Amino acid sequence: MAVGCLALLGGMTPVGQLEVDFAGMRSAKGVLRICVTRKADAFPSCRDDPNAIRRNVPASTASTRFDALPTGDYAVAVIHDANGNAKLDTMFGIPKEGFGFSRNPAIRLGPPSFSSAQFPVTTGAEKQQIRIRYLL
Repeated sequence: MAVGCLALLGGMTPVGQLEVDFAGMRSAKGVLRICVTRKADAFPSCRDDPNAIRRNVPASTASTRFDALPTGDYAVAVIHDANGNAKLDTMFGIPKEGFGFSRNPAIRLGPPSFSSAQFPVTTGAEKQQIRIRYLL
């Protein structure tokens, strides 16, 4: 029986699973800093969302999975922190390190909106492939 179905039977909040795959990495140096949020005004940094899920994985990681996510709309932001300094390095406001978002929205001036990166997590398994982009 699926995890989501068990939660429904027990009267608990329905949950789902999210697998995130990463494509387009330039190197395996550093870490991937991942932010998963349901709060539009906290995207993409997750700073103002106490319920956001933050995870760091080695940059050599091809995918990561989030289990038991409450159902709802989410958006994911990823930074390839190649030098491991815990931030996205920029030059004149242009990212020097890789970054990506769920649904791979077009990048214009600044990060995409929550709505362009959002996707639903239901009681099944959701999969997102995030293309890591480099501007410099």
